[in-house]
Amino acid sequence: MNLPQPGPLHCGPSGWAHAQWQNIFYPAARSKDFHQLEFTSRYFNSVELSSSFFAPLKPELSQLWCRQVRQNRDFQFSVRAWRKLTYESQLEAKDIAAFREGIRPIEEAQKLGAVLLQFPTGFRFTPENRTRFIHLRRELKGLPLVAEFRHSSWMEEDALAILIDYHVGFCNIDQPDHSRAMPPTAFLTSPVAYVRLCGRTHSGSYQYNLDELSEWTHRIRKVSRYAKRSFVVFSNDAGARSLVNAFQMQHLLGIEDVRAPRELVRRFPQELQIIRPDQPLQTGLFDLVAA
Repeated sequence: MNLPQPGPLHCGPSGWAHAQWQNIFYPAARSKDFHQLEFTSRYFNSVELSSSFFAPLKPELSQLWCRQVRQNRDFQFSVRAWRKLTYESQLEAKDIAAFREGIRPIEEAQKLGAVLLQFPTGFRFTPENRTRFIHLRRELKGLPLVAEFRHSSWMEEDALAILIDYHVGFCNIDQPDHSRAMPPTAFLTSPVAYVRLCGRTHSGSYQYNLDELSEWTHRIRKVSRYAKRSFVVFSNDAGARSLVNAFQMQHLLGIEDVRAPRELVRRFPQELQIIRPDQPLQTGLFDLVAA
């Protein structure tokens, strides 16, 4: 019997307009037509859109972003759904319409890999929240939804069954610990596998070491085995830590020819010693180490 082949694996950071990435990931010297997203798409085949969590996207901005990643044929966005849809109990048709209109250009460009529904920590699996979740899924019919729950009650068999029945992916997260926090999981409830590594401190400054990342590679391989597409997202962006960990994870997952910007490798020599710089590293006044 022939087993299905795993779909494409997308690994990258959450967001790209981070001030702390300047002159570490993004070059100090830039041309007039330099775009941060275009530069990021040279190294990663996915980025999680974070600004969409705070307000609906403007369609013209979505179009621009699709143009900026067009040189990477494998690139896919994951989009964080507007928090109004998941944090407020009452849904209005105009809010659903505004969110969908904002991401429509990404859908039409076939660059929409997943829409992440992030629910608050206190969102437990109750009859009321079950009904609310199903209603939201119906309002967002046709979108490749993934749900991020931070309360462990959503690990119950009945809760997972709802995700399977309504074709919503389960976001497997690594997060700071709290009462009834979702522990590390490896669930696949839809054709979209999703892993989100948020760091283990609330400041976003946590950097995973190789042993911790290796623990997650086993879970990633498990959920991606039968998925049509898989996403691994790092949101521990402070100090460019999400970038360092994303490059390390690409290497651990066997992605070929992983390269990182020279300055990032220079800033994190121990962590990125397994990653080739995209240009030779200058180690002294006259010494160059070939990449």
